[in-house]
Amino acid sequence: MATEVKCLASLDAGKYPVPSTITRRDLRPDDVEVKILFCGVCHSDIHHVRNDWGPEVYPLVPGHEIIGKVSRVGADVTKFKFGDSVGVGCLVDSCQKCGPCKHDQEQYCASNTLTYGKVDRRDGSRTYGGYAETIVVTEKFVLSVPEGLDLAGAAPLLCAGITTYSPLRRWGAGPGKKIGVVGLGGLGHMALKLAKAMGADVTLFSRSQGKEEDGKRLGADHLLISTDPKQMEAVAGQFDLIIDTVPYNHDPTVNSAPLVFRGQTLAGSLIGGIKETQEMLDFCGKHRITSDIEIITARDLHSAYERVLKADVKYRFVIDIATLLI
Repeated sequence: MATEVKCLASLDAGKYPVPSTITRRDLRPDDVEVKILFCGVCHSDIHHVRNDWGPEVYPLVPGHEIIGKVSRVGADVTKFKFGDSVGVGCLVDSCQKCGPCKHDQEQYCASNTLTYGKVDRRDGSRTYGGYAETIVVTEKFVLSVPEGLDLAGAAPLLCAGITTYSPLRRWGAGPGKKIGVVGLGGLGHMALKLAKAMGADVTLFSRSQGKEEDGKRLGADHLLISTDPKQMEAVAGQFDLIIDTVPYNHDPTVNSAPLVFRGQTLAGSLIGGIKETQEMLDFCGKHRITSDIEIITARDLHSAYERVLKADVKYRFVIDIATLLI
């Protein structure tokens, strides 16, 4: 039987989420129902709420950094049982037939199903995210959270964590490698932690000296002031990989000639597939890595959104979903 659950929903474009209710489907044989404990607040949630990347369909329930406990499982589920700590990230389904899917890169499937704001491929219903009491997801897209990880701090790993882990792994970050990280925010602070745990020599690129203390606490071996031409010139060509987490236009443009003559690569990266996301969680479990967070109540969400827009958070907000019931 379908279940009505409490949630925070944006009721129209530009309207911040407010208390509401949605209906979650009944369990299919391969479904897992998760009682949500925590959900991270991603900047992309705000973009969807504001219809920046539209067209969106409202009501919209954001949230793709979901941590909780298994509350029910379908008859065919074998990987999870009642009470297990689990996570749900940015994806809840994909075609399972295309090249990316066959290579465990469901994030590049042209017909994948995002956790919220999309259409369920089996029954045509809308998908709703983690600003809610529960979520129902097919077993393949549910992730196991390693024992001992702080559950609230683990929530942003499902987006910020995998978004930075994937390129670090792809380009071989590790001992003997010099890694640069541009920007110290939700993504940048995770890139520092992960690159350091992989054994790399890590440099934080920042526009201000004031980031040095935090940068080094998070794993940076060096701080480089990107507005200082002499500092930039001194390190030119020294890095094996630079991860740019700043989503804005930069002063220098890209000239293809140096890429060609030096055999360099300019590439993009989008979250990660389910297999790699589980690998990332296991790595974080081994190295006790979580996100630096500020836990908020459901009532705090509007002010949290405003603070995200001002970059006034170190370094990720996480909603305590229990406060939906108050």
